[in-house]
Amino acid sequence: KDKRVVAEPTSQDNVWWGPVNIEMCEESFMINRERALDYLNTRKKIWVVDAYAGWDPKYRVRVRVVAERAYHALFMQNMLIKPSPEELVDFVPDLTILNAGAFPANRYVKGVTSSCSVDLHLGRCEMIILGTQYAGEMKKGVLTYMMYKMPLMGVLPLHSSANEGSTPDSLCLFFGLSGTGKTTLSADPSRALIGDDEHVWTDDGVFNIEGGCYAKCVNLSEEAEPEIFRAIKFGSVVENVVMDESSRQVDYTNISITENTRCAYPLEYIPNAKLPAVGGHPANCVLLTCDGFGCLPVVSKLSYQQVIYHFISGYTSKMAGTEQGVTSPVATFSACYGEPFLVWHPVKYAKMLAARLEKHGGVAWLLNTGWVGGKNGRRCPLKYTRAILQSIHSGDLAKQETKTEPIFGLSCAARRMTRTPPARASHPPRPQPRTLAAPPAAGGHLPFAGRYPVTCPGVPDELLDASSSWADKKAFEATSHDLARRFRNNFETKYQDSVDPEILSA
Repeated sequence: KDKRVVAEPTSQDNVWWGPVNIEMCEESFMINRERALDYLNTRKKIWVVDAYAGWDPKYRVRVRVVAERAYHALFMQNMLIKPSPEELVDFVPDLTILNAGAFPANRYVKGVTSSCSVDLHLGRCEMIILGTQYAGEMKKGVLTYMMYKMPLMGVLPLHSSANEGSTPDSLCLFFGLSGTGKTTLSADPSRALIGDDEHVWTDDGVFNIEGGCYAKCVNLSEEAEPEIFRAIKFGSVVENVVMDESSRQVDYTNISITENTRCAYPLEYIPNAKLPAVGGHPANCVLLTCDGFGCLPVVSKLSYQQVIYHFISGYTSKMAGTEQGVTSPVATFSACYGEPFLVWHPVKYAKMLAARLEKHGGVAWLLNTGWVGGKNGRRCPLKYTRAILQSIHSGDLAKQETKTEPIFGLSCAARRMTRTPPARASHPPRPQPRTLAAPPAAGGHLPFAGRYPVTCPGVPDELLDASSSWADKKAFEATSHDLARRFRNNFETKYQDSVDPEILSA
């Protein structure tokens, strides 16, 4: 709530103003900018990092970070792409970040509501940080800038991870919010890592925005996540962890500070990272959700319309520890699986995604990494999630027998999106807009029908049916209907008037 975007002539007609992009006037930005510069000029030493955002030279952005802490400079040196000595000779930044996070903002400046203020000026291509020393604000600022800049260049920025198999046409995109598994699942030893968080989909394929990874460390072990565990070595930055001062060993099970422990390390610290971090067009798009209520199937196939619906909805559950004050699962909807970073209206990104899916094909899946057996059950074991992904990558899952899922309309049909779209005349008539009806009384069904796989190699059959792990079937149905209402209310309130009828029908 302390982030601001400056309302200025070159960008104000493009910005999705509201609770995500809160307006700041030019004068307030310049006051904060002067405050940051004055503070930085009092320091005996400051740190400057010049680096790139984006591995594709056609679209990369030159970023300059000015900070008072070596920790912040090292963090961004890890997270951005290092230029060659020759490229640094005439380096002129496209985006400048002035990080004076140890110095508070002035609460009496118009539009400033606390001692923290993070301000982005799209006309000046500058970002000011006051009153917070969270290093992630710089990373988020770069992504927000790319979320604005890339659509102007006709390409699609995505809050996603990506990896690639042995062939150029085997790339997989993973969409998801914090805690859903983007970093963990993209770090697959059998596949090349493109990146763990931020990408751009162009006419040539997919490229990583970043030069590093930002992984959660809670309960990290070499047995469960060997690539990430081994990447935490000299040069990496660990945050919020508890470390033995003598041995310098980190206790990843200790969450006395916060469960949201993190590590930032260069992409090359992952042995199977692909460098340059550029790949082809996606063969699979996996939307990750961590359903803390235990209602959604662990995996389901999405139709063309459903992938856009779920992309705009961006459902997951905030889990205990990821945010201050969250002690039990809370349903949340974050548009495009990255609402805090969006600058344009979410439907703009969704339409760009729809166009690319239609042009290049690919199979879309909803993969639930959350709870089975309800909120008092257990999280789906990582080994089973990995087995499902392996089956997706091999194409085996699309061949399995399916079963009707009556509430959320989730399907696991074996249909693959065609890489060459059919002629427009062959499309079926568009369905007419309809009112989103209220859910029926308990015991009835919502007006949806879908399918999910009843078997998957390496996964117990009972895990695939969400209801089977609930001892109280009535409680499962009531909880599912309640979650479905949340889906409906979110979409009806925010997006119903902005999408095509076939998306509403999903």
